[in-house]
Amino acid sequence: YQHLVSLIMDQPVKLAKVNKVLGRTGNTGNVTQVRVEFLDDPNRSIIRNVKGPVREGDVLSLMEWEREARRLR
Repeated sequence: YQHLVSLIMDQPVKLAKVNKVLGRTGNTGNVTQVRVEFLDDPNRSIIRNVKGPVREGDVLSLMEWEREARRLR
């Protein structure tokens, strides 16, 4: 278990602020799609899926920040 924690902790993390809540997605609506803006690069924003409670202004720590979520239909 400790080995897994150290693997996760060694990965770089990027902080991103939630600009806009776009809507709910997932089979049961338990995932929220949001547009986030990176704190270290305010010109760059991407769409992400977030599980759990989230609102505008929240700061997310993203373990993986290259991938962008597909838009809701």
